[in-house]
Amino acid sequence: MSYAGGPEIVSDLTFQLAAGSFHFLTGPSGAGKSSLLKILYLALRPSRGIVELFGRDVRTLGRADLPALRRRIGVVFQDFRLIPHLSALDNVALPLRIAGAKEAQVREHVSELLRWVGLGEQMNALPATLSGGQQQRISIARAVIGRPALLLADEPTGNVDDAIAVRLLYLFEELNKMGTTVLIASHNESLVQRFPHARLHLEGGRLERRTA
Repeated sequence: MSYAGGPEIVSDLTFQLAAGSFHFLTGPSGAGKSSLLKILYLALRPSRGIVELFGRDVRTLGRADLPALRRRIGVVFQDFRLIPHLSALDNVALPLRIAGAKEAQVREHVSELLRWVGLGEQMNALPATLSGGQQQRISIARAVIGRPALLLADEPTGNVDDAIAVRLLYLFEELNKMGTTVLIASHNESLVQRFPHARLHLEGGRLERRTA
């Protein structure tokens, strides 16, 4: 991956994420972790090479095929990307409503998840009225509410305290137990070491697979 013809940020990375696996993506700041995640959730196309998702070569997909593929991927962004005029509940409910879920089920499932992440009292709050940590929890809830086949998270615990961070990791583990493949980028070494999952370590443009 390179930007505007500049030097490659990542190069010659070859790896697979087995269905149902759980990996941390680690590495120093600037190593290209966010760029790699963007390639995987189809926000960027690689400058060269092949990316296959769910057995399909991304290069051969037409524009009309991309929305259905993206709906199978849950993404937790560093900058949250919440819709400002929607409440916490409506932000989280968005994937279910797009998928055509019944409104009664939407409200039940979303309310339960928001209570679980500690936002039961802020369901009707707009994002601008909430702290960064609260907005991050909304972003995470939105990413996992539809039980995606693949969950990609970019520093999902960067704006929360250690107790909430551990609780969120347990949430990702529960989702993984239900079959979701999980890849979490994190620089929080103490948190990564607390959970016995394999890691992909990105440094110097190269990717090294490390066991837990």
